[in-house]
Order: sequence, then structure tokens, then C-alpha cells
Amino acid sequence: MKNLLYLFLAALLFSCNSKEKQSQISDNKMPEEIRTDLYGSWVGDFVVAERDTTQPEKERYSNKINIVIKKITETEVTGQSIVAGNNRPLAGTMKRTGNTISFILKEPGDDKNDGVFTFEIQNDTLLKGTWTANNPKKEVRKRKFKLTKKQFKYDPTVMLPDNDMYVDYENPKEEEVTYEEENEGEETKDTTKTETYFENVYRMASESILKINSSTQKLKESDVKNLKKIDLEILRNTIFARHGLSFKTKTVRQFFDDVEWYIPVSTSVDNQLTAVEKENIVLLKRFEKYAEDNYDSFGR
Repeated sequence: MKNLLYLFLAALLFSCNSKEKQSQISDNKMPEEIRTDLYGSWVGDFVVAERDTTQPEKERYSNKINIVIKKITETEVTGQSIVAGNNRPLAGTMKRTGNTISFILKEPGDDKNDGVFTFEIQNDTLLKGTWTANNPKKEVRKRKFKLTKKQFKYDPTVMLPDNDMYVDYENPKEEEVTYEEENEGEETKDTTKTETYFENVYRMASESILKINSSTQKLKESDVKNLKKIDLEILRNTIFARHGLSFKTKTVRQFFDDVEWYIPVSTSVDNQLTAVEKENIVLLKRFEKYAEDNYDSFGR
């Protein structure tokens, strides 16, 4: 009789321990991920929607942005925003209404440029929404965007498109211009009038940036010694653009943000550079120190 009682108590204890373990496993189970088809990079223009016009205009009207969706569950969404040299984590929630999925994702808030992304993904193909700055006194308080899904892949052979001029509009110089105009009909000995005014002039890259591949071709001094400073800068930064570097300076971004193949994916790519690229960067930077630029007037 005692043996039966002991067996019953042992079975009861084992059953309780088993249920407790199952409960712990259930409590520790990771939330199920959903809509994994939306994971990845959504890329496009990050355009000014609201600007404080009483402040000096320092921020560019448009920057290329990459919103990366990393994880979606019923209760949480995580990702990151990559734009203008900033790489910020995102966290928030998702809501589904018919064919539209809406998100509210927040940057951490410990950076002066942080804000909140509110957007929808329509028909699984278009990510559309706005970003609002946390700081209401910021020059650009709101931006808007329409993004499409793209996959980054490093390709050392891609080149800048040849359908545009590469003019540095971010760093103009002011040049004094003097011209003479004849005074018709005036009875004076001096029939000409001299006037002086100032105009902005800009530096422009040569066609060399469309012909030299600084990722695949090991450059020699003879290849670069006669190039303009802007040529050298663009050839060097095209290497980083191929690796998806998000550029911090407006001067560099103006040349790459409109390029179709360029996708910003990181704020540091140094450990991804090839041996040829590293050697070319050293050479290009050395010649940049002594190179000069020609300036001329160009319409925007």
C-alpha cells in the first residue's frame, strides 16, 4: 500500500514539473514573425515638406533615403533609417487595413536629427509617408517620401550616367564681371558706359569621371596628374558609392543621390574595400591636395 502511495506521489510531482517546464517554454517562446516579404531596403527621395523659412537654408531639398525593415511581429516592428550620413535604429508598430499596411516607427531620440516615421505600404509595392522631427525648432520639420523596394548588391563595374553635367552647385564662388555698353544718342565724347556686377561661378567635372573606373582599374600617376580636383574627388567617392556608403556632406551627395544604382546602406564601408580600391584612394587623395579647379557660370 505504501509503495502504491509513493508511486502516486512521484507521478504527481513529475506531472507538475512537466507542466511548469511547458509553461516556461511557452512564456519564453519568441513572437512569430509575419510579413517577412516586406523585409529589406525601401529606397527613394526624402523631400522637404515643411521648412522654417526664417532660418538660413542649410539642409538640401532632397536626400536619398533607405528605410530598412528588419523584423515584424504582431506587437513590434524594428528596422533602421539610412540617410545623409546617419544610420539610426527604428522601433514601432504595424497596423493592417485591407490592402494597406501602416507603420509608426521612431528613431531613438538621442540625436538632434531624430524624428518619427509614419508611412503606409500600398499593395506591397509602394512605401509612402512622412517623417516629423522631434525638435520643433529644426530648420526642416517635416519630410515626405515615396519608396520602392530595392536590393543592394556591390558591383564594381557600375559607372556614373553620362546624361548629365556634374557641376558643384553647393560651393559657388562669387566673381566680378565688368562689361561696357554704348550710350546711343547721347552727345558726349565718351559713348560707352562701364558697369560691374557679381555672379556665381561653379566648378564642373570633366568627362574623365565617366571613363575612368577607380574600382577595377589600378590607377597610375599618369592617369590622374592632369585631372581637376573635382574629378579626383568624384572618382574617389564613386568607389564608396559602389559599396553603398551614405555620404554626410552635401557636396558629395549632390553627385550620387540621383544615380539609379546608388543605394545608401552603411555609414562605414572601409572594411569592404578591395586592394585595388584602397590603393586608388591613396593615390587620388594625394593628388587632390595639389589639384585645382576651373570655375564658370552654369544655369541650374
